[in-house]
Amino acid sequence: MIIYPAIDIRGGRCVRLTEGRFDKETVFADNPVDMARQWAAAGAEYLHVVDLDGALAGKPVNLEIVSAIAKAVPVPVQLGGGIRTLENIEQVLAAGVSRVILGSAAVRSPELVREACRQFASRIVVGIDARDGQAAVDGWEVSGGVGAEELARKMAAAGVARIIYTDISRDGTLQGVNVAATAALAKAAGIPVIASGGVKSLEDITALKAANFGGGIEGVIVGKAIYTGALDLAAAIALAREGME
Repeated sequence: MIIYPAIDIRGGRCVRLTEGRFDKETVFADNPVDMARQWAAAGAEYLHVVDLDGALAGKPVNLEIVSAIAKAVPVPVQLGGGIRTLENIEQVLAAGVSRVILGSAAVRSPELVREACRQFASRIVVGIDARDGQAAVDGWEVSGGVGAEELARKMAAAGVARIIYTDISRDGTLQGVNVAATAALAKAAGIPVIASGGVKSLEDITALKAANFGGGIEGVIVGKAIYTGALDLAAAIALAREGME
């Protein structure tokens, strides 16, 4: 299982939101590139970056910073936030990003997802962000009108290689990851799923590994817990790798 440290960028700084709310923001660092270096030095195998400004604007906003991150660390980067056209995807990949995360586009533009998968194959990831089992769009501000598991099945059929599933109600709350919902979505989709939202301790890593009997949960994104010190990233990575050597 891969641990993905999260770097959420807003206004050029590294922040975390609570429950996806932009009015509940905590700034953790002024320089996202420095944070990327710190997480890579701690052993991160992959970085999860979100352009929060882009999510609201409907187009990438912080590509200059993202490109600097990609150049600064020896590990791959995946990016989400406001990527809603093929041109956006090409811009992001040209900036040095390894995988592109499509969120709102998965709900509103399934044809775009299919074409993106045809052109870029496994470099396309779909982020399904859900509140009470319903997918949300536009930076989590609006309901997408479709169930998370139904959307996961549709995305798998469209050729998506993997899904990131976030329980919005837990994101940034340190209440624990929603293991049951993540496992159910992985089973419904039949493709690898990366868990996200609410991770607070090593117990969450252990619980996800225990639920991963079918191999559907590929990894987990960690955010607020590593910024507050509630979770030690190196310890989480070591635990996630146990039994994989």
